[in-house]
Amino acid sequence: MSNDIEALRLKAKFTKWVTLGIISISLVILAVMIGYPIYNVWSSRKSGEAEMAKAEQNRKIQIEEAKANLESQKLNSEAEVERAKGMAIAIGIENGKLTDKYIQYLWVRNMNNNVNEKIYIPTEANLPLLEARDRK
Repeated sequence: MSNDIEALRLKAKFTKWVTLGIISISLVILAVMIGYPIYNVWSSRKSGEAEMAKAEQNRKIQIEEAKANLESQKLNSEAEVERAKGMAIAIGIENGKLTDKYIQYLWVRNMNNNVNEKIYIPTEANLPLLEARDRK
């Protein structure tokens, strides 16, 4: 009889643990079923906020680049005006004429900027030497 009572107690303990296990697994499954959609909404919201912040940063970068480009263009136009003033003064010094010597001076001065430019030099028959190469 004591063995029967002991067996009933073991069976009751086993049933109690199985029931607790089933309830625990059910609660975990229920928590996942409720929590996963909530996590998806939260995750989507966070990724949307990250994309919005990135788009805002890209917009700010484009604005700053446009401002820098505008400032550069303004400075280039001011430099061009100053260059034109200098040319006007230089032409005034030449008595208002573009002389051959002044044009040659400008050409020689500009040669420093054109390193890889081809120059055609006329020969005796006024025909240029084509593709004269620099031998190093």
